[in-house]
Amino acid sequence: MKLSTWRDSGQHFTYKNYPIFYQETTSEKEVLLLLHGFPTSSWDWNKIWQPLSQKFHLIAPDYIGFGFSAKPKKYNYTIGDQASLVEQLLSLKGIDKVHVLAHDFGDTVLQELLARYIERLHGKEYGLEIKSITLLNGGIIAGVHRPLPIQKALMSPIGLFITPFLNKSKLRKSFQNIFGSKTQPTEQEIDEFYSLMEYNRGKYVFHKLIRYMAERVEYRDRWVGALQHCPVPLELIDGNEDPISGAHLSEAVRKLIPNCEVVDLTEIGHYPQTEAPDLVLEHFFNFHQRHFPS
Repeated sequence: MKLSTWRDSGQHFTYKNYPIFYQETTSEKEVLLLLHGFPTSSWDWNKIWQPLSQKFHLIAPDYIGFGFSAKPKKYNYTIGDQASLVEQLLSLKGIDKVHVLAHDFGDTVLQELLARYIERLHGKEYGLEIKSITLLNGGIIAGVHRPLPIQKALMSPIGLFITPFLNKSKLRKSFQNIFGSKTQPTEQEIDEFYSLMEYNRGKYVFHKLIRYMAERVEYRDRWVGALQHCPVPLELIDGNEDPISGAHLSEAVRKLIPNCEVVDLTEIGHYPQTEAPDLVLEHFFNFHQRHFPS
């Protein structure tokens, strides 16, 4: 599917008076919620979208500040708010049970959704039910995540002044560093990633979006604890060549979150769903078949 087709076939809902883009394939199958990473969008799932749609009803939002959604400059971007956005979308669609496939920033949104789900279980309250979780590379354990220099700069007091200089060349360099050495992004992929960042002048809010890294430290106990006490099947598919959250993340997860099934992709970087879509699908489907045999 072309990026233009993805955009034109998508839908919007309103969150806090802002238009939020989402892509969906409806069916009578169980729902799979797909949560994308920073700084990209739901388009990240395009290489595995069609095979997943054969087995699931898919729904994938662009969070506020990302992709084809609104990107207001005067907005308090937080993980909690993004989680509430996702909950509102699902509620509007009448969806109360989901499996989840998440990546990077989306991992952290999932951790907040999971923490809320566990709280509801303890309080015997009604709300969104999470049936299973598959995570891809992301900073799910504060202190293990290794941000790039440009990410550190964006988090610093000068972050606002860096955003105008976030051009395609800098994006290309960053992505070449985090993709696997044998699975480098194509020029077309760089063009697509960059056009989504530029859409609605999105790069000018990056210094606000990236505050989620500080939130990971602030809410470490809540978000790591949610995974440690996860009441549903939990899997990590990790591209080990990723300098941000690669082999060192797999090692930390095995120690701190032993209930998580870990799959190592040895020559893959930060974007497994883009670099090795067939491998991601294979391990994802195997995981589901083990826990939810048809």
